[in-house]
Amino acid sequence: MKVLMTGNEAVARGAYEAGVLVASAYPGTPSTEIMENFSQYEGVYAEWAPNEKVAAEVAMGAAVRGVRAFAAMKHVGLNVAADPFMSFAYHGTNGGLVIITADEPNMFSSQNEQDNRLYSTHAKVICIEPSDSQECIDYMKIAFEISEKFDTMVLFRMTTRVCHSKTPVTLGERIVPPTKSFEKNARKYIMVPAHSKARHPEIESNMEVLREYSNKSPLNREEMHDTEIGIICNGMSYQYAQEVMGDKASYLKIGLSNPLPDQMIKDFSKKVKKLYVIEENEPFMEMQIKSWGIECIGKEIFPICGEFSPELIREVLLGIKPDVSYVAENTPPSRPPVLCAGCPHRGIFFELGKYRKKAFFSGDIGCYSLGYLPPFEALDLTIDMGASISAAQGFQRANELSDEANETLKPFALIGDSTFFHSGVTGLLNMTYNHTPVTTIIMDNSITAMTGHQNNPGTGVSAMGNISQKIDIELLVEACGVKKHNIVVVDPYDLKATRTAVKAGYEATEPFVIITRRECALLKPIQKEREKMKCKIDPEKCKFCKSCIRTGCPALQIDHENNKVFIDTVQCNGCTVCLQVCPYDAIERIGE
Repeated sequence: MKVLMTGNEAVARGAYEAGVLVASAYPGTPSTEIMENFSQYEGVYAEWAPNEKVAAEVAMGAAVRGVRAFAAMKHVGLNVAADPFMSFAYHGTNGGLVIITADEPNMFSSQNEQDNRLYSTHAKVICIEPSDSQECIDYMKIAFEISEKFDTMVLFRMTTRVCHSKTPVTLGERIVPPTKSFEKNARKYIMVPAHSKARHPEIESNMEVLREYSNKSPLNREEMHDTEIGIICNGMSYQYAQEVMGDKASYLKIGLSNPLPDQMIKDFSKKVKKLYVIEENEPFMEMQIKSWGIECIGKEIFPICGEFSPELIREVLLGIKPDVSYVAENTPPSRPPVLCAGCPHRGIFFELGKYRKKAFFSGDIGCYSLGYLPPFEALDLTIDMGASISAAQGFQRANELSDEANETLKPFALIGDSTFFHSGVTGLLNMTYNHTPVTTIIMDNSITAMTGHQNNPGTGVSAMGNISQKIDIELLVEACGVKKHNIVVVDPYDLKATRTAVKAGYEATEPFVIITRRECALLKPIQKEREKMKCKIDPEKCKFCKSCIRTGCPALQIDHENNKVFIDTVQCNGCTVCLQVCPYDAIERIGE
């Protein structure tokens, strides 16, 4: 049976067919759909973890017990999971263990474009890279076989185009291998220094065995055609090279990239006259190949930044510039991303924007990152997941010791509910422990919104749809040491209450927390509940002061011909933020 599947769907299918029983993940583009699909299969346990470190540790524990397990995350998620990832490489495994990293060349929704193949050499574990959806299924099954055969964790690296492109796949049967018995073994599973010292040489020896395997593995293969040009490539770069060069070049397709098949590469280099290494991001293969004394061309002509394409490879290799068959008569205006119409974050950003000249806003990763844009300009810093609270504390301590003019800037930390659970709790603990007068705003929209509405510990629903314990953010904040009278919960649609809370936060001299609570406007139940709720503008009352426009709502449109503002009722969901802002009572809510 052949069906079309994205790479993410196929990875989930491959894990299912491989007999995986336990899987954990934290959502992050471009990896999210892996767990969304795996959780739909029968006879498995799937979960959304609070963060990637927890996800990796859950999978590791399951593998030690003797079943096949995986953890999935986007590339920066592996940074969060790096501690257990690096340590567990010394343990080896019991049941098969695969850590999936979805890298993102060109940073479509990420803060960097790191190449996680480097983690495999750093941790000394095997790295496997598929090029299409069928390989995602096949390679996942092979990955678990390798993991168990060589007693090693496997890093399974994908990139955006592999994750999201659809190609035909042939479905197979699920085969669940017998659970391996767990035998207590302190030397293997407890990495105190004495055991680590003994394990390190074993890991190095195992890598040499894996290199021999890599040279014979079907995951690495030669495709010999014209020998004037030879191309060593991996992942989606293989697809692009094939599309451009066809049988006018020979290929060494690398599917097992750590350890690289050194002898295979040396033999291939002797069969071709000119050798290219085509790989996105870092010169991971190129540097190793050149260190073996093999002449090849790589990053001298191919960019280290951004995503590759057939057009890029055609231009670099053949000098053929892209054929632009159609040119638009007009250049479309720049359209920066905006918070959705009815977004609950709009109210808090509207009020925070009034403090932009006397406050410092430490932001985080999520939809609310857009708060840095006009008209709010209420974000000054974002680093990584959970950094908002910690960085705000550092800013405040520097404030206290600085003689600069901006020492009076009040630090606010802005973080979403899912991000707070992910890695904000420890920052809040640090704030209370060190009694830092920072105001933290936890923007609770009851979902992990930016990655497509995945549940989290605050929603009370698990990845498999089961009703679970819902974590009370107020109680958690209080348990972290914030005094009860310094915790305020507001509806961000209520601008008066939000304004009062922000003022109290600005004036606070102790750790202070504001929780804005209102569901994401794009949640289906919310859309259904409010589908008839709209706001409309009375053109007779509208003075074209544009106060409502300063809320940044995309449902508000300008009629330049008549110098009026009107509301796009398709987008509007009656949140009333614009209604509360209008000084002339020109806006009313209808359809309640």
